[in-house]
Amino acid sequence: MAGDSVYRITEIIGTSKTSWEDAARNAVETASQTLRDLRVAEIVKLDMVVEEGRVIAYRARVNLSFKYEADK
Repeated sequence: MAGDSVYRITEIIGTSKTSWEDAARNAVETASQTLRDLRVAEIVKLDMVVEEGRVIAYRARVNLSFKYEADK
């Protein structure tokens, strides 16, 4: 069937010392260096790393959707 596609969803975690937004951006931009044809990024969980009562890092768990390439 022409036009049908298959996508994979993979979960990654990005980190940042400044914000959740930067953590999510870092995850997507880093993944895009090896994964092609990224389609959707869904933030599924946000958390922080706490050390001695202080936040030292923000983490964003991201589900990435990318298209499988068919062999021709």
